[in-house]
Amino acid sequence: MGERAPAKSAKGATGGKRKPAAGPESRTALVRRARRINRELAEVYPYAHPELDFENPFQLLVATVLSAQTTDLRVNQTTPALFAAYPTPEDMAAADPETLEQLIRPTGFFRAKSRALIGLSTALRDCFGGEVPGRLEDLVTLPGVGRKTANVVLGNAFGVPGLTVDTHFGRLVRRWKWTEQEDPEKVEAEIGSLFPKSEWTMLSHRIIFHGRRVCHARKPACGACPIAPLCPAYGEGETDPDKARKLLKYEMAGGPGQRLKPPPDFPGPPAPPLGAE
Repeated sequence: MGERAPAKSAKGATGGKRKPAAGPESRTALVRRARRINRELAEVYPYAHPELDFENPFQLLVATVLSAQTTDLRVNQTTPALFAAYPTPEDMAAADPETLEQLIRPTGFFRAKSRALIGLSTALRDCFGGEVPGRLEDLVTLPGVGRKTANVVLGNAFGVPGLTVDTHFGRLVRRWKWTEQEDPEKVEAEIGSLFPKSEWTMLSHRIIFHGRRVCHARKPACGACPIAPLCPAYGEGETDPDKARKLLKYEMAGGPGQRLKPPPDFPGPPAPPLGAE
């Protein structure tokens, strides 16, 4: 697949200097700017989706727990063998810990993750009839499951709106001056107040997509960013368009995404299986 040019925003911009703010931004202006960024990200990433392969709520729950401190790609390369061995919570609850550890070793922190997976599977078997519950207050009682994981599962397996405040999400919303909060729950509350609930899940996907592909932590590709005119942090990264395009990742750079089984509208090739990188 050839190099994919950065998508243009609704106004046709592919970058550019942001106009200096006249003064402190009002609440109304912040809401308008935030919602405009969301609309333009929707044009750039109409195919935004959860980047973990899953076929049911249990698989998504397990994959999300495994995704801590590793990439979604590594999780997706690991879960086919895992789900073949343990397709249900009952199967995983009865797993031999050492065997389970070996299966999930590529994701790192495999001993702690193994304990969490056996613990949450046991809780699903004993307390929820072997089914993943569809309420946040129930999900967060499971070992290894916090609000972020619960919101991922609720939003993508049950259609319940939620914000996924991971490292990418937190970095970008602070970079865009939507919030100054560092605590994930406070970030979730402040960002949630800027948007209707119906937008929360897709907003999370769009922001995380943008953080992984364009707005990197150390060197954001400002010169290739389609929302640069709306960004208070424009100039923190590479502003030269040609140099910035070389910083793009995944399908934005013509490469594969993180899923071995991406959705049909994904514009890049599938990720390679484990050992085929």
